[in-house]
Amino acid sequence: MNINKQQYVDFATQQINYILGDSGRSYVIGFGQNYPQRPHHVSSSCPDRPAVCNWDAFSNPNPNPQLLIGALVGGPDQNDNYEDRRDDYVMNEVTTDYNAGFQSVVAGLLHRQLKV
Repeated sequence: MNINKQQYVDFATQQINYILGDSGRSYVIGFGQNYPQRPHHVSSSCPDRPAVCNWDAFSNPNPNPQLLIGALVGGPDQNDNYEDRRDDYVMNEVTTDYNAGFQSVVAGLLHRQLKV
């Protein structure tokens, strides 16, 4: 098999850099200058206690009171458009499937860098 490993490493690095904000927008909460502030995540939209956490809090258009540092949101559409709106679960939901993939690629790139 004629596999160019460096080509895959370069592509993975490019994708991670894009996710982290090379385009001017980070899709990782708390990372970079322009990160998502309204992830589609119920408990991060809750106000500080003893205030009540309910659907009114979730529907509030302001930034989430609780910061999910390090969480990756869904990201832009196929045309690279992104809106930081809590009610848009496609662009702003935080889920384990793509967060696991994101963390795995970052770990793999770091591991590769440490081996070189």
